[in-house]
Amino acid sequence: SPPEEVEDASEPTKRDRSHLENTLKLNEEKPADDVSGVLQRLRKIYHSSIKPLEHSYRYNELRQHEITDGEITSKPMVLFLGPWSVGKSSMINYLLGLDNTPYQLYTGAEPTTSEFTVIMHGPKLKTIEGIVMAADSTRSFSPLEKFGQNFLEKLIGIEVPHKLLERVTFVDTPGIIENRKQQERGYPFNDVCQWFIDRADLIFVVFDPTKLDVGLELEMLFRQLKGRESQIRIILNKADSLATQELMRVYGALFWSLAPLINVTEPPRVYVSSFWPHEYHPETHKDLFLKEEISLLEDLNQVIENRMENKIAFIRQHAIRVRIHALLVDRYLQTYKDKMTFFSDGELVFRDIVEDPDRFFIFKSILAKTNVSKFDLPNREAYKDFFGINPITSFKLLSQQCSYMGGCFLEKIEKAITRELPDLLGSIGLGKKPNVLSCDVTGCGETPKNRYRKP
Repeated sequence: SPPEEVEDASEPTKRDRSHLENTLKLNEEKPADDVSGVLQRLRKIYHSSIKPLEHSYRYNELRQHEITDGEITSKPMVLFLGPWSVGKSSMINYLLGLDNTPYQLYTGAEPTTSEFTVIMHGPKLKTIEGIVMAADSTRSFSPLEKFGQNFLEKLIGIEVPHKLLERVTFVDTPGIIENRKQQERGYPFNDVCQWFIDRADLIFVVFDPTKLDVGLELEMLFRQLKGRESQIRIILNKADSLATQELMRVYGALFWSLAPLINVTEPPRVYVSSFWPHEYHPETHKDLFLKEEISLLEDLNQVIENRMENKIAFIRQHAIRVRIHALLVDRYLQTYKDKMTFFSDGELVFRDIVEDPDRFFIFKSILAKTNVSKFDLPNREAYKDFFGINPITSFKLLSQQCSYMGGCFLEKIEKAITRELPDLLGSIGLGKKPNVLSCDVTGCGETPKNRYRKP
């Protein structure tokens, strides 16, 4: 009878999960490598050498990114993005084996995930409201408060006692729905996505081969992913729902649609498989799909294994940006002081400088004197807004940011960038790759000539 058929169809046979457990090393009883000592040193470097300059020049008002202790100690984060109903939640359920358990994420054909769901480790199953997550400063989510109450109602945390979550945190996002206006969501969806993108160690952009509509909201998303290309993995999910020839056409079409959105010399890695627990459809490339899945799991494992290296590199990149910002504000201030006379109107003098910094060689002099890479320079327009809120007279010159006991802010951040952070990296087994953070690559440069210090 038809109802029975439906029942049969709803209970397909499950695939073996042993490859998942082996690749992600879920059965290993060895204690997780102790990184608490390294984290303590990293926090110390951040608080003593980077934060003072960050505060003094109000860096967080330029990039809105102040690093919290929760962020320094947080686990790697894997972000799932993509159109609605492509299988993002099903994929998380599958990776964690949550199907048919009380904790499985809702899945279905219509848009089901309307929240940003953070799946993290906890001793027992528990749901945490977004408002509670944002209020807890030991977690890395407290900065999300700035997106407002409407957003916090759309943020939810789920704690699950799972071995994989001891080492990584998953974030499921609401699907991108083309032809929907931002304001209908009631909170700044793109800004929230950007916050998660900036902090993700791995970004899975998931597609369904039966509906590849690359529209405006997806284009916007790829614009936000610029600069994070090495973290992006494209997933062509539900691959066993198509015949081989059809799948190859779709694969080509996907590349064709994404090519203008990702302008990198090396195309992103695309994984083609069906990430859910059921057996692959017969007469499809089962071996290929399984190999692709194992590759993706190895990729995920790599991110977990390299989490400390990535964390140190992230803090160092942050320090380089803070240093450039401080050098620029110092340069604006020096130019302002040089131009001021007894009769000048400070407001007008500074407006001239902010309107056309190139006339005063502000950015060029930073490039010339400090060996900063021109690709690391912030946007000139950002400084118009920055100084609109923070008057130039509220800052001190770098040469005045020194104390007898504490030394100079600039020297401390330079020491962190060129010596302390690379040394910390070497101490966790990257010593064999000394060029990984070499200054030739990142342009942190030799200590700049300090024109304020008397020789």
